[in-house]
Amino acid sequence: MSLIFVIVIIYRSHTIRVLEPEYTIMQAMIDARTSKGLTQKELSIRSGIAQGDISKLENGNANPSIRTLQRLATAMGKTLRIEFL
Repeated sequence: MSLIFVIVIIYRSHTIRVLEPEYTIMQAMIDARTSKGLTQKELSIRSGIAQGDISKLENGNANPSIRTLQRLATAMGKTLRIEFL
């Protein structure tokens, strides 16, 4: 799983907006989980992280530690990679 801390979107009017890092992390988590065909509950069982906490992370209502991200990545058979661009 690759986490990129800045996403730039160019709109039709050529306005450039930068999305927050939290959105990037949330979307990467959701994409990784759904690509494996896992529900939040299944990921909870595999990772040992409460389903409610996974929901909070995916909804942007919590800030995951690197340790938590590593546990989630491992449970999904992914590699956690953090880059500074």
